[in-house]
Amino acid sequence: MTTRPMGLRERKKKETRQQISNIATRMFIERGFDEVTIAEIAQAAEVAKMTVTNYFPRKEDLVLDLHDEIVAHPARTVAERASGESALAALRRDYFAALERRDALLGFSGRPFARTVTGSPALLARLRELHEQRETALAAVLAGEPGTDGADGTTGDVIARMVAGQLVSALRVLFGEAIRRTLDGEDEDTVAAALHTSATQVFDLLEPSLGAYAVR
Repeated sequence: MTTRPMGLRERKKKETRQQISNIATRMFIERGFDEVTIAEIAQAAEVAKMTVTNYFPRKEDLVLDLHDEIVAHPARTVAERASGESALAALRRDYFAALERRDALLGFSGRPFARTVTGSPALLARLRELHEQRETALAAVLAGEPGTDGADGTTGDVIARMVAGQLVSALRVLFGEAIRRTLDGEDEDTVAAALHTSATQVFDLLEPSLGAYAVR
């Protein structure tokens, strides 16, 4: 599978978006999320206020700039799983690979960033919303998989939503544990070691009920 090379215009837009997000995040960390305005961010980034809102319609997403990836990643991981692999096995494999990378999607964000997010009710609400959206996206993928209907052939959507809820809840709890340990001052290697133990227990606990569900 090949990826289309990014054109100059597309690359410039991506760079501008990232620059705005980086500047905004730095300002939020220094002053607090609620204390910084979009106009101040635009001025610091040397762009028009409309440029900021075009890239980030919601102020919260200046901080949670990986929101699209947060929502889409579990669903994409399951959709692209290997032959013979269950939805649970795919997410388990992906989680431990991301843990090795200290991936930001798992909560590796640094203490100042974690403090900024947890200190803002608006950001916490947005984070909850993103977790709900990723659950919906995963459920949609599971519901479309062959062999995932209920026993009567009519409950597939309900079962898919239930399974998605269980899987995303596991990821959400592990994410929260990463943030908690980061706020407690643990370094990344210590956090990763603790998450490896916790994630192993979590996925093992889910295995008896979900290990045979949605096997490709």
